[in-house]
Amino acid sequence: MNQAKSNTTKVTNPPSRSGGARGGFLWSKDFEINSEIERFTVGRDREMDLYLAPYDVLGSMAHITMLESIGLIGKDELPLLLRELRAIYEQAVKGEFVIEEGIEDVHSQVELMLTRQLGDMGKKIHSGRSRNDQVLVDLKLFTRARIKNVAESTKELFDELIQKSNQYKDVLMPGYTHLQVAMPSSFGLWFGAYAESLTDDMLFLLAAYRTANRNPLGSAAGYGSSFPLNRQMTTDLLGFDSMDYNVVYAQMGRGKMELGVAFAIASIAGTLAKLAFDACLFNSQNFGFVKLPKECTTGSSIMPHKKNPDVFELIRAKSNKLQALPQQITLIKNNLPVGYFRDLQIIKEVFLPAFDELLDCLCMTAYIINKIEVNEHILDDPRYDPMFSVEEVNRLASEGMPFRDAYKKVGLDIEAGRFTPHKDIHHTHEGSIGNLCNDRIEALMASHMQQFGFERVAEAEKKLLDLNQ
Repeated sequence: MNQAKSNTTKVTNPPSRSGGARGGFLWSKDFEINSEIERFTVGRDREMDLYLAPYDVLGSMAHITMLESIGLIGKDELPLLLRELRAIYEQAVKGEFVIEEGIEDVHSQVELMLTRQLGDMGKKIHSGRSRNDQVLVDLKLFTRARIKNVAESTKELFDELIQKSNQYKDVLMPGYTHLQVAMPSSFGLWFGAYAESLTDDMLFLLAAYRTANRNPLGSAAGYGSSFPLNRQMTTDLLGFDSMDYNVVYAQMGRGKMELGVAFAIASIAGTLAKLAFDACLFNSQNFGFVKLPKECTTGSSIMPHKKNPDVFELIRAKSNKLQALPQQITLIKNNLPVGYFRDLQIIKEVFLPAFDELLDCLCMTAYIINKIEVNEHILDDPRYDPMFSVEEVNRLASEGMPFRDAYKKVGLDIEAGRFTPHKDIHHTHEGSIGNLCNDRIEALMASHMQQFGFERVAEAEKKLLDLNQ
């Protein structure tokens, strides 16, 4: 299973609740703040910022390269700063990056590490930048990387569903409306329906990616800078599609970008929740349509016969939780005017961990779909015979009987127990039992995946990391 890599960087010793701030704040002056105010305002930021550590370094590398081009960092200083930032980046990707006691956030920690190694040179990296646009670019870089993970994992689940759809395209099953037996369906249709649902989900993800892949760096606190910043340069260095041009809008985008991504996450989660419900239902003894691999079920402490579909139940619950993410973000940001507000900090607490939860659900679903077994003899049970009633109505209508008369005749035959189903059905139109159009669905997914342009971003990040080496 392609398990999502968990965040393993560390926070050492949370800020003390006594003694006030100890200089770990970029805005520190000549007085101490109340220790309880420090605790409350920092909140979980130090924990959440560990998700952002490698992306904060990438943003700083692009920013200082641009600063050197406009004369705010010396030509001899840039290679030294880039060397130290690369070392910090390596620590972050290995899970060894630490936010130390008394340090407020990832930005402060990175600057502290640079000044320890390079002295006053390390203090130059914040020129022309605010923590407002710094965290904005961190969030955008983090988000586009995690969207890539989600897109790839969604494609893996899609492939499993398409494979199963093709494998069982000729195996019929009951279709339901109102949870009542309705018309003939097939496992080809059932698996394929969820595959096609993921193609639409991918459109939401693609739109979210395009919003995330725009550069806010250079907007500073939301009103720009008197330095002659070259924003196009940092846009190119970081592999963004474009920049958030208006500096006020760049700051307004905080929360808006997360909300758009949250809707994409919720769309995928909605598909997973519905699939999980179906799987739990169809696996139950009363249905018996599918059989989950026994190693993917759990037992009971009292009933020795039980094989419970706990994995799909948890996928359903986690996916339903993820579908609440847009509402959580909306309620945090929906009554804020223009400009930055600390309220936005809280979005990180619900937004950043959501990716790992979704990736875990995608991974587990793909694993079980790969191993799920299908009952190929469902229709041997006569309780499903009435689902062929429409086939009989259509047969009579095609022989010349008015449709309404055919409908009435078949209905009366069923009520009288005289109905004999003809199970040899022939559906040929696009998307039906006999013509699944899976090749077209696969082409749709391939087209969506190609439009992300992940390769261009990877190339830009590699070039940035290789600068002055």
